Amino acid sequence: MSPNQVATALDGAIAYVSQGLDSGSGWGRYSDWGITAVYEESSGLVAVAIDAMDGPLVRLRDIELIARVPSEVSSDIHALAHREGASVRVNWSGDPEVTAWGVSMGAMLKLGPSPEWDRQDTMITDALFVVAELAEDPYGAAPVIQWCDVREEAPNAGTWPVRAEQDRLRWDWSPLESIGPLRYGMSPDQVAAALNEEPAARHGRYPFGRPWEGPGEWILREDRFDTAGVTAHYASGRGTYPLLGAVTVQGRTGPQVEHEGIRLIGLPISMVDAALIQYIEERDLGLVIGCGGDRGLEDLNMYVRATRAGDAAISEARFCRKDWEDHG
Repeated sequence: MSPNQVATALDGAIAYVSQGLDSGSGWGRYSDWGITAVYEESSGLVAVAIDAMDGPLVRLRDIELIARVPSEVSSDIHALAHREGASVRVNWSGDPEVTAWGVSMGAMLKLGPSPEWDRQDTMITDALFVVAELAEDPYGAAPVIQWCDVREEAPNAGTWPVRAEQDRLRWDWSPLESIGPLRYGMSPDQVAAALNEEPAARHGRYPFGRPWEGPGEWILREDRFDTAGVTAHYASGRGTYPLLGAVTVQGRTGPQVEHEGIRLIGLPISMVDAALIQYIEERDLGLVIGCGGDRGLEDLNMYVRATRAGDAAISEARFCRKDWEDHG
């Protein structure tokens, strides 16, 4: 199907967010339907992503796939695959993927009803459905990469171990200055030395955004430190040396950080949200909403984020220097 045919099939739906649809190759997000359609110029529609919160319910044989507890759907998929002789593997997000069916499962944070869209403590399933030609590697296929590029994401083996509270380090936070042993403005070498650990992964970019857009020296954007449980984000640009601008303390494995007695890391996300809102209301402060619905304290440039821990959602946080913009 072409983009026009898809729009007609969806009762004239409009892709309010899209890329490349005029050329017949790209993707379109049909927000009213909770659907993202991915197109390839020569083949038309090649993939459909169904949103967990807003998308239609999709049934595979006798299995409801969408908006359910991830582990329950995974169990149902494995049982059906066993009956039908299909092979199930784990995709990049740690969820089941079945080549024979062209389905790759995922999960997203469950939100309460609008207008507040309160963050809940559970994850619910979404899914990507693809044509047979893309089924062997759905998220590695060029059309899907244009819509959702996960190549720099840390692959999940399907387990989400959470470090116990008593096993976490305790880090102090000086807003806009430092977090634990890390001071804003440090070089990547200084960050590694302060953590006594080499990065497990490094992500960066070229000056023009993509390697094929022109020559230029690769620019470091972030380092991930798995033992410490943190990610260092660097401010850098063409001709400038990367310097630490923000630190994400990972919810499952990172050190514990407190603000005014509020624990920020590794707790049910609704608990941290409620504590922050109470703190803000009692002091007549401002609440800042960052990218992806992250909650922050006004003037402190700190954002509490939700991360997955299997079927649950727990808190992590990004701590930034004064002039750092939260990029989600």
